[in-house]
Amino acid sequence: MPNIKVLSTHAVHDVLRELRPMFERTSGIDLAIDWAPANLLRREIENDAAFDVAIVTRPVIDALTNHGKIIAESCVDIGRSGLGVAVRRGADRPDISTLDAFKRALLTAKSVARSRDGTSGLYFETLLTRLGIAEAMHGKIVLGGSGLIAELVARGEAEMAVQQIPELLPVSGADFVGPLPNELQLYTTFSAGVGVVTKDRTSAESFISCLTAPASCALFAAKGLEPIRR
Repeated sequence: MPNIKVLSTHAVHDVLRELRPMFERTSGIDLAIDWAPANLLRREIENDAAFDVAIVTRPVIDALTNHGKIIAESCVDIGRSGLGVAVRRGADRPDISTLDAFKRALLTAKSVARSRDGTSGLYFETLLTRLGIAEAMHGKIVLGGSGLIAELVARGEAEMAVQQIPELLPVSGADFVGPLPNELQLYTTFSAGVGVVTKDRTSAESFISCLTAPASCALFAAKGLEPIRR
């Protein structure tokens, strides 16, 4: 039975958790999936990590293509996501509906968790400066490793979490508050591509085709990702 190695960002974790059994059953192809933030996966791939398919942000896949690590004609956009906020299950949900309300919510919070290396965490750091509250938030920021940052609020280690919406929704013990205000929102497109080092391009491309099938698009939407319809 063919086996393909997938390096994927956590943003599609919930999608692949449901899609994987169906794909393996119907295709006869086993998936081995490693999860990490897109920027960490970029470094792994640039350091010659073995893989067949990468699912990362569009800027990262473009960079890897330019570095000769991804087959350019294999790249497809599979979904888009904005950033959101989560709090501990049952906690009061702050008003984040406007720029000023979101700013007040951050200043009122005792602690806010973000990812250390993920796209959402790096953007949030710049957003604090843009809002003029970077100094006021100093000491309140809790840095999470790779993975689901809302798990920190579920464990009581932070009051709020900011991350990609599909990474907030599946966390048991956390409540999704809502997306960032439009004027502060960052939309990230996630893309898939076949590695130039793959030994089974046909199977790798079959998996990517599954990600863009109509049934998969419906699953993406259910998991907080806006599908890229063709």
